[in-house]
Amino acid sequence: MDVVFRVNRSVFNYRVAGVWIENGHVLLHKMVGDEHWSLPGGRVRMMEDSQTSLKREMAEELGISVNVNQLLWVVENFFEYNGENYHELGLYYSMTVENGASYFKEIDFYGIEGSRLIFRWVPMNQLEEIPLYPLFLRKELKHLPCSTQYIIARQ
Repeated sequence: MDVVFRVNRSVFNYRVAGVWIENGHVLLHKMVGDEHWSLPGGRVRMMEDSQTSLKREMAEELGISVNVNQLLWVVENFFEYNGENYHELGLYYSMTVENGASYFKEIDFYGIEGSRLIFRWVPMNQLEEIPLYPLFLRKELKHLPCSTQYIIARQ
């Protein structure tokens, strides 16, 4: 069971996401039909630690095994989506592929779940030109922190 609950028109969501950089690009994804992009990841399940969640999400979405590395950001993210107000607690980790293989592609692609999510390798120098959320990622992905940072993001 995912750690998400609703109170009136508000949603609390516990999310984990991974920063995967390859060939000067970062991997992003979005739901089909959405305008905005985000880092790949998903909801943490009840009684599941965040690192295990990220590994599970990458296996489910892309069919790959990842190494979860440094915790980069702990983010309290407040935003509106589909008419609901979200209070999201997000843990953002750097990650690498376990087998060291390259998964870089020049074109958009779907994950193994079918046509639910679109993935794209975005050049680091173009992050400020796309609708990437939370907003702080547009600049901070270019300069990953040496230690974990706490961020409050209000969109």
